Amino acid sequence: MTEEEKKKTEQEAAEKAEEALEEVSEEEKAEEPASEEPKEEKKPSEEERLKAENADLRDKYLRLLAEFDNYRKRSVKERQEIYPTATAQAVEAFLPLADNFERAANAESTDEKYKAGVMMIYDQLANAFKKLGVEEIARVGETFDPSVENAVSHIEDENLGENTVAQVYQKGYRLGDKVIRPATVVIAN
Repeated sequence: MTEEEKKKTEQEAAEKAEEALEEVSEEEKAEEPASEEPKEEKKPSEEERLKAENADLRDKYLRLLAEFDNYRKRSVKERQEIYPTATAQAVEAFLPLADNFERAANAESTDEKYKAGVMMIYDQLANAFKKLGVEEIARVGETFDPSVENAVSHIEDENLGENTVAQVYQKGYRLGDKVIRPATVVIAN
């Protein structure tokens, strides 16, 4: 190759290189997103920041206040529900004692002082039940109610109506609407 040919080849190579660089730079420009003008960031003023913080704290305070009020109401309701249940459980533990004192009071005895003492103790127990709001369920002659009485036997008696309580084997007790122990009864007809 002659010198002229070498120069010509180098010149062609240089031109091709420039064309390639131009193509690459055009592709890069096409890939880059269109440049947007930079947005100005507004920093909130001190007053706006304090107002936002105040609103946030006020919201937290009101939520906490509402939550505490709900807690207080729930606690009161739970206490109101627990008291009758606890009282009923305590009374239920004393019911066998009441039954035995009633049997002892109704038993025949020749010693009047002994019988009077048993009656006094039974009356004290009955008064304690009344103070707690406990009522007896003994409904002889009334219509049988399965929500407060258990029927253990059935008899035929022309003097009594249908489904009438004829006899009470064991008294039942209730506290308000809650039945502590249903009465055990015999029903007629």
